[in-house]
Parts: sequence; structure tokens; C-alpha cells
Amino acid sequence: MLGAIAEGRTEVSGFLEGEDSLATLAAFRRMGVSIRGPEGGRLTIDGAGLVGLRAPDAPLDLGNSGTSMRLLAGLLAGQRFPVTLKGDASLSKRPMRRVTEPLTRMGAHIRTSPVGTAPLDIDPCPGLQGIDYQMPVASAQVKSSLLLAGLYARGETCVTEPAPTRDHTERMLAAFGYPVQRQGARVCLFGGGRLTACAIDVPTDISSAAFFLVGASIAAGSDLVLEHVGVNPTRIGVVNILRAMGADIELTHRGEAGGEPVADVRVRGAPLKGIRIPDDQVPLAIDEFPAIFIAAACAEGKTTLTGAEELRVKESDRIQVMADGLGALGVETEPRPDGIHIRGGGLAGGFVDAQGDHRIAMSFAIAGLGARSSIEVRDCANVGTSFPGFAPLAARAGLRITERAA
Repeated sequence: MLGAIAEGRTEVSGFLEGEDSLATLAAFRRMGVSIRGPEGGRLTIDGAGLVGLRAPDAPLDLGNSGTSMRLLAGLLAGQRFPVTLKGDASLSKRPMRRVTEPLTRMGAHIRTSPVGTAPLDIDPCPGLQGIDYQMPVASAQVKSSLLLAGLYARGETCVTEPAPTRDHTERMLAAFGYPVQRQGARVCLFGGGRLTACAIDVPTDISSAAFFLVGASIAAGSDLVLEHVGVNPTRIGVVNILRAMGADIELTHRGEAGGEPVADVRVRGAPLKGIRIPDDQVPLAIDEFPAIFIAAACAEGKTTLTGAEELRVKESDRIQVMADGLGALGVETEPRPDGIHIRGGGLAGGFVDAQGDHRIAMSFAIAGLGARSSIEVRDCANVGTSFPGFAPLAARAGLRITERAA
């Protein structure tokens, strides 16, 4: 996204060719941005500048990517052309008012469905106005959307978050030479600047690594090294939580890539215990909880999660769908509006419906490492959304996994 509105040529290495990322590329190509690749994880973007995007000739289809839709709502709110953002059936159920309402306060003209979901119709805007926004709920997507809108706004845009969330956008803006002021929970920028193209090395995604962190932890005798993993402190909640449960996780060869801290992560099988998950770790691990729930099911004792109502409005209601799946595998759970109690002790085999949610599908696949018999996961075609090649990679790591066509 930033390469598309920067000046000059941005070279990206380590690009993940997942469906969400490819949908974002297609959207910018429809708006006139020249992009070569991806090929072998490399991408070349010839930036159009901050005001160089062109009106697309049709709605931009973002597939299953909530991140793309919410961030693009901010980036496109200040353009001088109309655009419609749409998605698949799952994305079309996800709440969008959390970004459209503060964007409207900035002067944007955005229409949603009557219940506040996609499609989003964004009308031309003569000019946005910076705002000082206190986020009611911690959300990196909302924060990033408002900062991207702030690039096109008069004056200063500030966002204050109630708890730390991932700061990739702030780091990336700085990498593109755009001044960003950060002080505690508050981040600010002035509109009207310019972004300068640069080289970006994308580290391995810790959300994808999480499945293997859990898998190796619950499989006795495991010893696995995951290389060049992004260990941004605003994303490392899964490591902190698993360590608190007794996982044997070691970070080595620390360094930096594209302004992001990276490390090799070694994980070995270890007995896990149930815990009360600390509230301050919840926003730092929000996407990794399906995998963490599997660790909790294999641990001794009870694990309790609260303050995670956000999980109910992901690609699925991840609290309820995980509870249903764990129940089908013999695990006692108690779903709550903002979390869940999981009584550990191990998993039986059985059939699980992933409800089309990629992270739930991969979590129950990894659960096979700790189950007493085989697990069959249904409705999991969306795994390619975030992790193309998951099944063969998991097989290389020792999971006996078979893919079958629906």
C-alpha cells in the first residue's frame, strides 16, 4: 500500500503470495499502479505518489481480507474519485463502522450496508481534516486506517489506543521517510507529506509461525527451528503466553529487517499447564488464539481467557467455533461473551467444521499432533488466504496430514 503511493520504486522481498495479499495487489493495479511480480517472493512497485492513484473501472474485490478493506477505506477516503470496496460472503459480514465512523468525522463520505458492513461506497472528498481520536477498542486496523487517511488530511491526525496493538504501520511509514510521532499510547502525523520508495524485507509472519510453535510444544520429543521470524514486541503475545504455560521457546540470532525486529525461534516439546491469560497479552496475540486454544486443550488444568470479544467478529465467531470444535474432540469448554474457559487434558479424534476460517482450520490440523486418534477438518478451503502451502510444509515438519478435495 505504501509503495503504491510513494515516489520512486519500492523493492519487496519475502512477499507472501497469500490470497489476501494478492487481492491487495490486484486492487492497486486496478488503480493504475505498475507492479511486477510476485516471483520467488519478490515484488517491484513503481509508486504513483500520494495523489497519483486513478479511479478503478469496477468495484475493488478484496476477497476475505478484512485488513485490506479497513486500511484501504482510510487510504481511499481522501481521494478525488469514487470507489467501492467489496469482499466475499465472510468479509461482507464483518463490522466496518469502527473505521467508517471516525473517517466520517474526518470528512470522508462512506456508505455501508444498513448494518454497517461491506460493500463500502466511498465518494470523492475535497479534503479531509485531521482529528484527535481516542479508540474505544484496541485495534491496529482502525489505527492504521486513520493514519493512512491522515496522510491526506489537513493538519494533524492523532490516535490514542487503550492498549498496545501492532505497530507495523508506524514502522513502515518511518521506513518510507514519513515523519511519525509516537509517545506512549499516542501516535500522530501531519498530512501533506511525501513517501520515498525504499527496499523492504518482510520477515516471516509470527501468526503463521504460531501453528508450529503450538504443534512442536504439544508433540513430545519435538525440536523445531523457525527462521527469520518477526518478533515485533506488539506481536509477540503468542510466545509470552506459551512460555507462561511452560513451553520451551528460545529466541536466537536476533536482528532487524525492514525496521522490524527478527529472530530465529527454537521450540521443543514440553508439558504445558493451564493459566489465566494476562489481559495485557490479549491484543498482542489476537490472531493467534485459535492455535493457543489447542495448546490449552493439551495442557494440564484450566486455561481462562477474558477481554477478547474481538474474536467474535473475525472471519468467524472464533470463540464459538473453537468451542464447538474442541467439544467435538472431547474437550470441556465454557464460552463467555468475551472469552472462554478450556479444561485441558488432551484431545480425542473426531470431525471438526472450520466454518471457512483459515486460522481455525490450521489450528485443528496442528491439533492432530496432540490427539489420541485422527482429526478430520472440514470446510478449510480458505487456508490459502494467509498460508498457501501450509499442508505440505506441515508434512515436512512431521505432521501426518492428507488433503482431500471437497
